[in-house]
Amino acid sequence: MSIIINKNTRVVVQGITGEAAALHTRLMQEYGTNIVAGVRPGAGGSKVHGIEVFDTVDDAVQHTKPNTSILFIPAGVMKQAAFEAVDAGIKKIIMVSEHIPIHDAMEIISRANAAKTLVIGPNTPGLISPGEKCKVGFVPSDYYITGEIGVASRSGTLTYEIVSRLTQAGIGQSTCVGIGGDPVIGTPFSEIVKMFQKDPGTKSILIIGEIGGSMEEEAAELVQNGEITKPVVAYLAGRTAPADKKMGHAGAIISGNRGTIQSKLDAFEQAGIPVAKVPAEVVPLLKRFI
Repeated sequence: MSIIINKNTRVVVQGITGEAAALHTRLMQEYGTNIVAGVRPGAGGSKVHGIEVFDTVDDAVQHTKPNTSILFIPAGVMKQAAFEAVDAGIKKIIMVSEHIPIHDAMEIISRANAAKTLVIGPNTPGLISPGEKCKVGFVPSDYYITGEIGVASRSGTLTYEIVSRLTQAGIGQSTCVGIGGDPVIGTPFSEIVKMFQKDPGTKSILIIGEIGGSMEEEAAELVQNGEITKPVVAYLAGRTAPADKKMGHAGAIISGNRGTIQSKLDAFEQAGIPVAKVPAEVVPLLKRFI
Protein backbone atom coordinates (compact mmCIF):
# COMPACT_ATOMS: atom_id res chain seq x y z
CA MET A 1 0.00 0.00 0.00
CA SER A 2 1.01 3.66 -0.14
CA ILE A 3 -0.02 7.24 0.51
CA ILE A 4 -0.67 10.12 -1.91
CA ILE A 5 0.45 8.34 -5.10
CA ASN A 6 -0.15 4.85 -6.49
CA LYS A 7 -0.45 2.91 -9.73
CA ASN A 8 -3.65 4.81 -10.59
CA THR A 9 -2.05 8.25 -10.33
CA ARG A 10 -2.33 10.19 -13.59
CA VAL A 11 0.36 12.84 -13.89
CA VAL A 12 0.64 16.03 -15.92
CA VAL A 13 4.08 17.66 -16.13
CA GLN A 14 3.98 21.45 -16.18
CA GLY A 15 7.01 22.87 -17.94
CA ILE A 16 7.65 19.53 -19.64
CA THR A 17 9.75 20.94 -22.49
CA GLY A 18 12.52 22.17 -20.18
CA GLU A 19 15.72 20.15 -20.12
CA ALA A 20 15.39 18.92 -16.52
CA ALA A 21 11.65 18.33 -16.84
CA ALA A 22 12.07 16.28 -20.01
CA LEU A 23 14.82 14.19 -18.42
CA HIS A 24 12.83 13.41 -15.31
CA THR A 25 9.68 12.82 -17.32
CA ARG A 26 11.53 10.01 -19.08
CA LEU A 27 12.87 8.61 -15.81
CA MET A 28 9.45 8.71 -14.19
CA GLN A 29 7.99 6.92 -17.21
CA GLU A 30 10.68 4.25 -17.11
CA TYR A 31 9.94 3.62 -13.44
CA GLY A 32 6.26 3.05 -14.20
CA THR A 33 4.60 6.39 -13.48
CA ASN A 34 1.55 7.02 -15.65
CA ILE A 35 2.32 10.42 -17.21
CA VAL A 36 -0.65 11.35 -19.34
CA ALA A 37 0.17 14.90 -20.47
CA GLY A 38 2.57 17.79 -20.46
CA VAL A 39 1.94 21.53 -20.44
CA ARG A 40 3.93 24.36 -21.97
CA PRO A 41 2.22 27.51 -23.29
CA GLY A 42 2.84 27.78 -27.01
CA ALA A 43 3.98 24.17 -27.37
CA GLY A 44 0.53 22.60 -27.68
CA GLY A 45 0.41 19.78 -30.21
CA SER A 46 4.05 18.75 -29.76
CA LYS A 47 5.24 15.65 -27.92
CA VAL A 48 7.94 14.89 -25.34
CA HIS A 49 8.89 11.21 -25.02
CA GLY A 50 5.61 10.37 -26.72
CA ILE A 51 3.56 12.45 -24.28
CA GLU A 52 1.22 15.02 -25.79
CA VAL A 53 1.87 18.61 -24.77
CA PHE A 54 -0.97 21.07 -24.22
CA ASP A 55 -0.98 24.85 -23.98
CA THR A 56 -2.87 24.92 -20.68
CA VAL A 57 -3.57 22.63 -17.75
CA ASP A 58 -7.28 23.00 -18.44
CA ASP A 59 -6.77 21.57 -21.95
CA ALA A 60 -4.74 18.69 -20.49
CA VAL A 61 -7.46 17.94 -17.94
CA GLN A 62 -10.20 17.95 -20.56
CA HIS A 63 -8.33 15.58 -22.87
CA THR A 64 -6.36 13.26 -20.54
CA LYS A 65 -7.88 13.63 -17.04
CA PRO A 66 -4.75 13.89 -14.87
CA ASN A 67 -5.25 14.09 -11.09
CA THR A 68 -1.69 15.07 -10.13
CA SER A 69 0.70 17.71 -11.42
CA ILE A 70 4.43 18.07 -10.99
CA LEU A 71 5.59 21.61 -11.64
CA PHE A 72 9.05 22.08 -13.13
CA ILE A 73 8.46 25.81 -13.10
CA PRO A 74 10.84 28.66 -12.09
CA ALA A 75 10.17 30.04 -8.62
CA GLY A 76 9.29 33.52 -9.86
CA VAL A 77 6.33 32.29 -11.91
CA MET A 78 5.34 29.30 -9.82
CA LYS A 79 2.28 31.04 -8.41
CA GLN A 80 0.61 31.46 -11.79
CA ALA A 81 1.35 27.87 -12.79
CA ALA A 82 0.14 26.45 -9.47
CA PHE A 83 -3.03 28.54 -9.61
CA GLU A 84 -3.65 27.18 -13.09
CA ALA A 85 -3.38 23.59 -11.86
CA VAL A 86 -5.62 24.16 -8.83
CA ASP A 87 -8.24 26.03 -10.87
CA ALA A 88 -8.26 23.22 -13.45
CA GLY A 89 -9.25 20.73 -10.76
CA ILE A 90 -5.92 19.00 -10.12
CA LYS A 91 -6.05 17.52 -6.60
CA LYS A 92 -2.34 16.95 -5.92
CA ILE A 93 0.47 19.30 -6.90
CA ILE A 94 4.19 18.76 -6.37
CA MET A 95 6.38 21.86 -6.59
CA VAL A 96 10.07 21.02 -6.96
CA SER A 97 11.48 24.57 -7.23
CA GLU A 98 13.10 26.18 -4.20
CA HIS A 99 13.06 29.77 -2.94
CA ILE A 100 9.51 30.50 -4.02
CA PRO A 101 8.64 33.94 -2.60
CA ILE A 102 7.02 33.39 0.78
CA HIS A 103 3.88 35.38 -0.03
CA ASP A 104 3.50 33.43 -3.28
CA ALA A 105 3.79 30.13 -1.42
CA MET A 106 1.22 31.26 1.11
CA GLU A 107 -1.21 32.27 -1.64
CA ILE A 108 -0.70 28.95 -3.45
CA ILE A 109 -1.36 26.93 -0.30
CA SER A 110 -4.38 29.04 0.63
CA ARG A 111 -5.92 28.59 -2.80
CA ALA A 112 -5.12 24.86 -2.77
CA ASN A 113 -6.64 24.40 0.68
CA ALA A 114 -9.83 26.11 -0.46
CA ALA A 115 -10.01 23.69 -3.39
CA LYS A 116 -9.00 20.68 -1.23
CA THR A 117 -5.87 20.23 -3.29
CA LEU A 118 -2.86 18.59 -1.60
CA VAL A 119 0.44 20.47 -1.98
CA ILE A 120 3.84 18.78 -1.66
CA GLY A 121 6.75 21.23 -1.53
CA PRO A 122 8.00 23.65 -2.54
CA ASN A 123 11.69 22.69 -2.59
CA THR A 124 11.00 18.97 -2.72
CA PRO A 125 12.58 16.10 -4.66
CA GLY A 126 9.10 14.61 -4.83
CA LEU A 127 7.82 11.26 -3.60
CA ILE A 128 7.91 7.58 -4.47
CA SER A 129 5.81 4.50 -3.70
CA PRO A 130 8.01 1.51 -4.67
CA GLY A 131 5.30 -1.14 -4.41
CA GLU A 132 3.09 0.86 -6.76
CA LYS A 133 5.92 1.58 -9.23
CA CYS A 134 5.05 5.25 -9.10
CA LYS A 135 7.28 8.24 -8.45
CA VAL A 136 6.54 11.90 -8.98
CA GLY A 137 9.75 13.89 -8.83
CA PHE A 138 13.44 13.25 -9.28
CA VAL A 139 14.15 10.80 -6.46
CA PRO A 140 16.67 8.13 -7.60
CA SER A 141 14.45 5.06 -7.85
CA ASP A 142 17.32 2.55 -7.63
CA TYR A 143 17.63 3.36 -3.90
CA TYR A 144 14.11 2.21 -3.04
CA ILE A 145 12.48 -1.19 -2.56
CA THR A 146 8.98 -2.27 -1.62
CA GLY A 147 8.29 -2.53 2.09
CA GLU A 148 6.46 -1.22 5.13
CA ILE A 149 8.45 1.82 6.32
CA GLY A 150 6.87 5.20 5.65
CA VAL A 151 9.49 7.92 5.25
CA ALA A 152 8.92 11.67 5.56
CA SER A 153 11.89 13.97 5.10
CA ARG A 154 12.87 17.63 4.79
CA SER A 155 16.10 16.79 2.94
CA GLY A 156 16.41 15.05 -0.39
CA THR A 157 20.09 14.20 0.01
CA LEU A 158 19.64 12.82 3.52
CA THR A 159 16.71 10.75 2.30
CA TYR A 160 18.84 9.11 -0.39
CA GLU A 161 21.63 8.44 2.13
CA ILE A 162 19.38 6.88 4.74
CA VAL A 163 17.02 5.03 2.40
CA SER A 164 19.98 3.45 0.61
CA ARG A 165 21.05 2.06 3.99
CA LEU A 166 17.55 0.73 4.61
CA THR A 167 17.49 -0.94 1.21
CA GLN A 168 20.93 -2.50 1.69
CA ALA A 169 19.62 -3.95 4.95
CA GLY A 170 16.56 -5.33 3.16
CA ILE A 171 14.16 -2.86 4.79
CA GLY A 172 11.69 -1.65 2.19
CA GLN A 173 9.51 1.43 2.06
CA SER A 174 5.78 2.00 1.52
CA THR A 175 6.05 5.66 0.44
CA CYS A 176 8.85 8.18 0.81
CA VAL A 177 7.81 11.85 0.82
CA GLY A 178 10.10 14.86 0.54
CA ILE A 179 7.95 17.45 2.30
CA GLY A 180 10.10 20.41 1.19
CA GLY A 181 12.76 22.68 2.62
CA ASP A 182 11.36 26.17 2.08
CA PRO A 183 10.01 28.20 5.03
CA VAL A 184 6.40 27.68 3.89
CA ILE A 185 5.36 24.25 2.64
CA GLY A 186 2.05 22.67 1.81
CA THR A 187 2.04 19.45 3.83
CA PRO A 188 4.09 19.26 7.05
CA PHE A 189 5.28 16.20 8.98
CA SER A 190 2.15 16.18 11.13
CA GLU A 191 -0.10 15.61 8.12
CA ILE A 192 2.16 13.02 6.52
CA VAL A 193 2.41 10.89 9.68
CA LYS A 194 -1.39 10.97 9.96
CA MET A 195 -1.58 9.55 6.43
CA PHE A 196 0.92 6.83 7.34
CA GLN A 197 -1.11 6.04 10.46
CA LYS A 198 -4.15 5.32 8.26
CA ASP A 199 -2.22 3.34 5.62
CA PRO A 200 -2.45 -0.41 6.26
CA GLY A 201 0.71 -0.97 4.24
CA THR A 202 2.84 1.20 6.55
CA LYS A 203 3.95 -0.49 9.76
CA SER A 204 6.59 1.98 11.01
CA ILE A 205 7.42 5.63 10.31
CA LEU A 206 10.77 7.36 9.82
CA ILE A 207 11.03 11.13 10.18
CA ILE A 208 14.16 12.77 8.74
CA GLY A 209 14.22 16.28 10.13
CA GLU A 210 16.62 19.13 10.77
CA ILE A 211 17.00 22.21 12.91
CA GLY A 212 14.63 25.10 12.28
CA GLY A 213 10.86 25.28 12.28
CA SER A 214 8.51 23.41 14.59
CA MET A 215 7.28 20.61 12.33
CA GLU A 216 9.22 17.89 14.12
CA GLU A 217 7.88 19.00 17.49
CA GLU A 218 4.33 19.02 16.11
CA ALA A 219 4.71 15.46 14.82
CA ALA A 220 6.14 14.35 18.16
CA GLU A 221 3.12 15.82 19.94
CA LEU A 222 0.84 13.61 17.84
CA VAL A 223 2.76 10.57 19.03
CA GLN A 224 2.73 11.77 22.62
CA ASN A 225 -1.03 12.32 22.68
CA GLY A 226 -1.76 8.95 21.08
CA GLU A 227 -2.96 10.06 17.64
CA ILE A 228 -0.02 8.20 16.08
CA THR A 229 0.27 4.68 17.46
CA LYS A 230 2.64 3.13 14.93
CA PRO A 231 6.33 3.02 15.87
CA VAL A 232 8.22 6.19 14.92
CA VAL A 233 11.99 6.61 14.55
CA ALA A 234 13.75 9.89 13.75
CA TYR A 235 17.00 11.33 12.54
CA LEU A 236 17.79 15.04 12.96
CA ALA A 237 20.37 16.93 10.94
CA GLY A 238 22.14 19.91 12.47
CA ARG A 239 23.00 18.35 15.83
CA THR A 240 26.50 19.87 15.75
CA ALA A 241 25.72 23.11 13.89
CA PRO A 242 27.03 26.30 15.59
CA ALA A 243 24.24 28.47 16.99
CA ASP A 244 24.97 31.28 14.52
CA LYS A 245 25.44 29.06 11.48
CA LYS A 246 23.10 29.57 8.52
CA MET A 247 21.91 26.22 7.16
CA GLY A 248 21.27 25.37 3.53
CA HIS A 249 17.49 25.04 3.69
CA ALA A 250 15.49 28.23 3.80
CA GLY A 251 13.17 26.50 6.27
CA ALA A 252 15.95 25.96 8.82
CA ILE A 253 14.97 29.00 10.86
CA ILE A 254 14.94 28.98 14.65
CA SER A 255 12.30 31.05 16.44
CA GLY A 256 12.44 31.47 20.21
CA ASN A 257 12.69 28.13 21.98
CA ARG A 258 11.18 26.19 19.09
CA GLY A 259 13.21 24.86 16.20
CA THR A 260 16.47 24.23 18.05
CA ILE A 261 18.05 20.82 18.02
CA GLN A 262 17.49 20.56 21.76
CA SER A 263 13.79 21.43 21.57
CA LYS A 264 13.30 18.74 18.94
CA LEU A 265 15.28 16.15 20.89
CA ASP A 266 13.27 16.99 24.00
CA ALA A 267 9.98 16.63 22.10
CA PHE A 268 10.99 13.26 20.69
CA GLU A 269 12.16 12.04 24.08
CA GLN A 270 8.87 13.03 25.71
CA ALA A 271 7.02 11.14 22.96
CA GLY A 272 9.23 8.07 23.32
CA ILE A 273 10.62 8.42 19.79
CA PRO A 274 14.16 7.04 19.43
CA VAL A 275 16.50 9.42 17.57
CA ALA A 276 19.53 8.25 15.58
CA LYS A 277 22.67 10.27 16.26
CA VAL A 278 24.10 9.43 12.82
CA PRO A 279 22.47 8.00 9.67
CA ALA A 280 24.03 4.59 10.29
CA GLU A 281 21.98 4.22 13.50
CA VAL A 282 18.63 4.42 11.70
CA VAL A 283 18.68 0.80 10.52
CA PRO A 284 19.23 -0.80 13.95
CA LEU A 285 16.63 1.51 15.50
CA LEU A 286 14.02 0.51 12.92
CA LYS A 287 14.88 -3.17 13.28
CA ARG A 288 13.51 -3.00 16.83
CA PHE A 289 10.02 -2.66 15.32
CA ILE A 290 10.28 -5.11 12.43
